[in-house]
Amino acid sequence: MKIPDAALAAFMAQCQERLEHSFDAWLPAARTHPATLHEAMRYTVMGGGKRIRPVLVYAGGHALGAEKKALDRPACAIELIHAYSLIHDDLPAMDDDDLRRGKPSCHRAFGEATAILAGDALQSLAFQVLSSGLVDGISESTRLRMVKTLALASGSRGMAGGQAIDLSATGQTLNIAELEDMHIHKTGALIRAGVVMGALCSKTAEQSDIDKLDHYAKCIGLAFQIRDDILDVEGEAKTLGKNPGMDQANEKSTYPALIGMAAARQRAIELHDEAMESLSGFSDSADPLRRISSYIIERER
Repeated sequence: MKIPDAALAAFMAQCQERLEHSFDAWLPAARTHPATLHEAMRYTVMGGGKRIRPVLVYAGGHALGAEKKALDRPACAIELIHAYSLIHDDLPAMDDDDLRRGKPSCHRAFGEATAILAGDALQSLAFQVLSSGLVDGISESTRLRMVKTLALASGSRGMAGGQAIDLSATGQTLNIAELEDMHIHKTGALIRAGVVMGALCSKTAEQSDIDKLDHYAKCIGLAFQIRDDILDVEGEAKTLGKNPGMDQANEKSTYPALIGMAAARQRAIELHDEAMESLSGFSDSADPLRRISSYIIERER
């Protein structure tokens, strides 16, 4: 199985360790009343997943010299949003998936009602994390900008809107422009938010730098989805941690279905090259971002 190179693996491990500490601090203990709800929240969030979005928060901040402690809250918040979205995406009314991260989906483990509430609670917790307490060097205006960035990326003009487009397009054949528009919202918006929030944590960030990192993130967000589409055709459940073949079963438009597998792979490479060009003026502090882009188009899960 393709894994990150050693340098990226070490960077990701450091980020993931910080993230697990944040989760443990912010998520209510499983036995805290109401216990079943809190158990479902921890079941979904703890100890699983690639953590690409929070790693991108750390990598975006690292590119501009942000301190790690300033990045912990936005990294935690964005993964909580992602976890909530996975719970809701897996519901029978949405994508109806029984397997997530190698174990039963939240609604299979706890029932649909508890799963919905767990998703709702994780969403609100994300904004509590982002808006609570003080972090040295992060102004109130910057914190407000991060809250707005995450809210826009999560809502009707971002991830939720993309899911709505996806549901309405089931059984229809989209063209490439329509497919990319859907994924810019559904998948790309949260990836872009992660990189931008990381950049905002830098005390020296210029808007021009943030704009370049945003374009980088737009490119890798689409590349990430293309690779997901490819893996849904070629992957295996034991590697993916979820059931492959769901896109075809649910009659969804995908890059391989519209343009073929070879052209889908080539499109992902083109987006990677465009992302690298966006980073051309950055120092080696942006190397984690460079390595993440390579990993995204080569990953097997």
